[in-house]
Amino acid sequence: MKNPLCWVILIGVAFLLIQQGLPVHSQGDSQSDNKVMDNITVRQGETVFLSCSQGDLVTHSAWLNRSSIMYAGVDKWSVDPRVSLVTLNQDEFTIKIENVDMTDEGQYICAVQTRSRATTTSVHVIVQVPPKITSLSKDVVVNEGSNVSLICAASGKPDPTVSWKVITPAAQVLTTEDEYLEIPSISRQRAGTYECTAVNDVATDVQTVELTVNYAPSLSEGKDVGVTLGQQGVLQCEADAVPAAAFEWYRDDRRVVNSFDGIEIEDSGALSQLTFFNVSEGDYGNYTCVAINELGSANASIVLFGPGAVQDGNSASRAAHTSTCLLILLALQLLLKF
Repeated sequence: MKNPLCWVILIGVAFLLIQQGLPVHSQGDSQSDNKVMDNITVRQGETVFLSCSQGDLVTHSAWLNRSSIMYAGVDKWSVDPRVSLVTLNQDEFTIKIENVDMTDEGQYICAVQTRSRATTTSVHVIVQVPPKITSLSKDVVVNEGSNVSLICAASGKPDPTVSWKVITPAAQVLTTEDEYLEIPSISRQRAGTYECTAVNDVATDVQTVELTVNYAPSLSEGKDVGVTLGQQGVLQCEADAVPAAAFEWYRDDRRVVNSFDGIEIEDSGALSQLTFFNVSEGDYGNYTCVAINELGSANASIVLFGPGAVQDGNSASRAAHTSTCLLILLALQLLLKF
């Protein structure tokens, strides 16, 4: 290396300027010996080029970062494999840093020594980072009437804006620009998919939370069924419940099960069907469908009747007159099960 004393003086001047703290400028500011260039804004993962002008009278030049020498002429002093020399001639001295990260943000100085004086060119590198959701509520299961609090925290540079909105059911309109989403006394209609969005100037990050609301069963209005002797008859019972309800059928106070001859009970999701394959005189009568989950139960009465029987069209009003024995039996089952 030629004239090591010149290198010592040049680099000493540059480090002195770094320690004094050159200002960060957004517009070029030219002085006699020190020049401050416009800030360079680069996104995380991209490549940044650092360039300063040279001249015919330059004897030595170097690029320095906040704490160390990166290049002294064509000699690489940095051990970082991401740093490399692009151009060094009488017109310019350019190096590059690949795959830029937050640790690369800060001030860089190009120090140039001529035969008569030392000059510096400084530039501040600003690294932008895409938003990343760092803390998100897990999928939530609550009982109807509970208070719900969802959180979504995100990092990034510039600081991201966080917002919540409901995705499903689509009929709901709920948007809030806050990390926290508070839902007091939640109803079953508020269950669904909630989306958190974090946005800054670089990109967008989106994640979702599933909110499940549990509630006790309710039954659709039961419809009485008229069937001729020897024909097939089907009684249907539909329940709305979360978690899904289990079904039981009763004839008066006696439970009906699949082992009964000529009878089949089939449960499919929210629907239960009691099928009589060959209706006999003894099958006619009042049947009670009971839907049960861990939060409660509901029942409805349905009549299977034959030709000539007089019915009032539906038997929803009769659900309130279920026998005392059946109600006591259901209460005992709930106590034993839950």
